Amino acid sequence: MVAIGKKVKNFSRPATGDKEISLKDLAGKKVVLYFYPKDSTPGCTTEGQDFRDAKAKFTRQNTVILGVSRDSMKRHENFKAKQKFNFDLLSDEDESLCKQFDVIKLKKLYGREYMGVDRSTFLIGEDGKLLEEWRGVKVKGHVDEVLEACKKHK
Repeated sequence: MVAIGKKVKNFSRPATGDKEISLKDLAGKKVVLYFYPKDSTPGCTTEGQDFRDAKAKFTRQNTVILGVSRDSMKRHENFKAKQKFNFDLLSDEDESLCKQFDVIKLKKLYGREYMGVDRSTFLIGEDGKLLEEWRGVKVKGHVDEVLEACKKHK
């Protein structure tokens, strides 16, 4: 599991645009890694749109945005195209990245219990160390909070 102030273990995942993205390839940049439950659902769509709309501000802070869910690459490509996302989505179908960041939690929906992704965001520093984390994220205002954290960590 990851801890604030500690180096994040390198990961490599398939990404939109027929890429493979590794944390080590992003050295020298801050990384916003946001985990969300499912492509094309209301909260996940809004969160992605908020990051999309703020991308230029994150870029000015030397920060890359990456969205992560357990959806397939095909679903990610469709979601990204439909929402005109200007950042990549990583597919974590085997849940290895979700487990690395401990975001799989017991959830309840209409009285049914299941294991799902707890909406969470992590800010990784230019040196690969975890700077901040947000768990159990509420979408409204979240992107602004993450952007402020990016500005704080110069």
